[in-house]
Amino acid sequence: MYAKYIKREIPDLNGIGRTQAYYQMELTPKSFEAFVSQCAREGNMDESQILAVMSLVSEKLALCMAEGFSVKLDGIGTFNAKLGVRSDMLQDAFEPGEPSHNSQSIQVTGVAYRADKDLIRNMRRICILERGGESRIKKSRLTIEERIEKARAFLQKNMFMRVPDYVRLTGLSRTTASQELRKLALDPSTGITSRGQRSQKYYVLR
Repeated sequence: MYAKYIKREIPDLNGIGRTQAYYQMELTPKSFEAFVSQCAREGNMDESQILAVMSLVSEKLALCMAEGFSVKLDGIGTFNAKLGVRSDMLQDAFEPGEPSHNSQSIQVTGVAYRADKDLIRNMRRICILERGGESRIKKSRLTIEERIEKARAFLQKNMFMRVPDYVRLTGLSRTTASQELRKLALDPSTGITSRGQRSQKYYVLR
C-alpha cells in the first residue's frame, strides 16, 4: 500500500540557527460508507451486519467511557474520556483566592486514544511511503519585539489572550504562535505569563 508524506517546517525557537522538520502523512478522506463497503467485501459479509456491529460498538464504547472506564479493544487501541472546562469559563488555577469550578462547568471535551501496538505493526508492515509536498512556516512581517508589544497592548484592553488572538495579531501560523507564546511566558522580561493547561491555556500580563 502506497501513501505520501509531507515534510513540515518547525520554527527555530531554540536559537540553533536553522529550522527543523517533522513528517506527516498526506491524508485522503475515506467516507464511512466506503469503509463499511470495503469491510463487507473483504470479510465476505453483508453491509448491514457491519453497520449493526459498528453502531453497537460505538454506542457501548460511549457508555463505558461515560461511566469512567478505560476501554481496550485488542488490535485497535485503548479509549478513555477527556475532561475540560467549558469554553465560556476560564481554567482553574492552583493559586490562593482563585475560585474553583463546580461540576456544572466541567464537561467531556474529547476522547484520548492510544493505538494498540499490533495496529501500528500492521500499518508499518504494509505501508510504503513516498515523498509528497513540503509545508513551510508562515512568516510574520513583524519583529519579535513588535509582536510582544502587540500582545501587551491587547492584554491591556482584554482580560486574557488565547492562541487564535495571537495569530490574528501577528500573522503567524497557529503552530508557530502557540510555540512562541509558550516561550514568551517563560521569559519574565516579556511581562506575559500563562494560566491553565493544554487546550484551556490562556495568557495574561504578569
